[in-house]
Amino acid sequence: MSTDRKVVITGIGVITPVGKDLVSFWDSLKNGRSGIDRISSFDPACFDCQIAGEVKDFNATPFFNNPKDVRRTDRFTQFGMAAAKMAMADSGVDLTKVDLTRFGTVIGSGIGGLNTLCDQHSVLMNKGPNRVSPFMIPMMISNMASGLVSMEFGLAGPNFSTVSACATACHAVGEAWRMVQHGEADIFLCGGAEATVVPIGIAGFAAMKALSTRNDAPQRASRPFDKDRDGFVMGEGAGVLVIEELEHAKRRGARIYCELSGYGLSSDAYHMTSPLPEGEGAARCMRMALEKSGINPNEVDYVNAHGTSTGLGDICETKAIKAVFGDHAKNGLLVSSTKSMTGHLLGAAGSVELAACVMAIRDGVIAPTINLDEPDPECDLDYVPKVAREHKVRVAVNNSFGFGGHNATLVAKAFEG
Repeated sequence: MSTDRKVVITGIGVITPVGKDLVSFWDSLKNGRSGIDRISSFDPACFDCQIAGEVKDFNATPFFNNPKDVRRTDRFTQFGMAAAKMAMADSGVDLTKVDLTRFGTVIGSGIGGLNTLCDQHSVLMNKGPNRVSPFMIPMMISNMASGLVSMEFGLAGPNFSTVSACATACHAVGEAWRMVQHGEADIFLCGGAEATVVPIGIAGFAAMKALSTRNDAPQRASRPFDKDRDGFVMGEGAGVLVIEELEHAKRRGARIYCELSGYGLSSDAYHMTSPLPEGEGAARCMRMALEKSGINPNEVDYVNAHGTSTGLGDICETKAIKAVFGDHAKNGLLVSSTKSMTGHLLGAAGSVELAACVMAIRDGVIAPTINLDEPDPECDLDYVPKVAREHKVRVAVNNSFGFGGHNATLVAKAFEG
C-alpha cells in the first residue's frame, strides 16, 4: 500500500486545567491564564508539593451512554471519553456513513488508573481480598480509555494504547497517522488521557525532586526556560483528535483544520529520567518528523516545546532545537511552552499541545510561555514570553519527551487545497 496518503485533522476535544472544551482552552492559552492552584481534591498540607493543574468541577455522566460506566471507570478514562465525544462532535462525522471496520482508536495513558489502584489497595489492606472490586483491573489498566471509546462508538478498526510516559499522546497520534498513511485505516480517534493528581502520584514525583515546590505562588510555579524554575507542575486531563485520510475527509465534506504531515520518534538510550546532555535524541526525532513531512527546517514557524520547567530538560531541548534549525532557531523561529499554563499532563500532554499547534495555525496566534521573567542563559531562543503573539503559522512542530528516553515529534501544517 502506498504511504503517500495525506492525513488531516478534522476534530479536536480537550479536557484541561485551563478549559474543559476547545473554545475555553484556547481562550485561556491566548490570554496567558494559568490553571494551576493549590490541590483541592485532597489535603496536600503534608506534601512537599501542594500544587497542581486540576480539572475542576468535572462531571463525566453526560459523556457516557450508560451512567453505570461512570462508576466503573477511572478518572483518566472519563477524561478520555469526554475528549473523544467532543472530538467526534467537532468533526461532524456521521457513523452511519463511514466504514467502522476502518475507523480506529489509539488513546494512550502514561500511568493509567493510579487512583483506582490506590483505592483498591486500601480496600485490600483494610477489608480483605473479598472486598476488592471486580472492576479494579479494567478500571486500572492503561488501555481502557481506548477500549471503551471504541465500544462507545462501535469503532472496529485498530484499537490499542500507547504507554511511553510523557511521549504517550504524541506516539498515539503518530502511530494512528502511520496506519492511515499505510492504508490500514481511514480515520482515527487518537490522543492521550491522564489523571495522576492523587496522593501517591504527587508523593512519587516529589520524591524524585521533579516537582516545583513554589506552593505560595501556584500560578507562577510552572516557568519553562526561566532561570528560577524549580521543577514541573503536575496536570491532568485529555486530548483526543480525529485524524483521517484526506480524500475520506473530502468525501464527507469535513471541515479540515490542517494537515498532519510528519511524525518522528527516537530513543535516548541513556538514562531512566535524564535526557542526553546535548539533546541528540530529541534532535534526531525532530529531523525525522521534518523529513517525513517534506519540510525544510527553515519553513517551520513555531515549535510547541516539551518545555516542562525542569533544569536539565529545558536546556537539552533548547540545544536540540538549535541543532536542528541552525541559524533559523534564533532568526524567525518562535518557541513556547503551554505547560506554563496547563502544567504537565504527562501521557496526555502531546495531544493537548498538538491542539494548541492546530489553533495557532488556524488563528495566526502563538500562545505564550508565561512566567518567563529572566531566561536561563542557556535557554536563549524566542520563547514568546508572557503574552501571546500574532504570527502567521504555516508549519508547527510539537515535541514530547518522556522518562525512559522516549522522544516523539509531530508536524502540522496549513492545509492547502
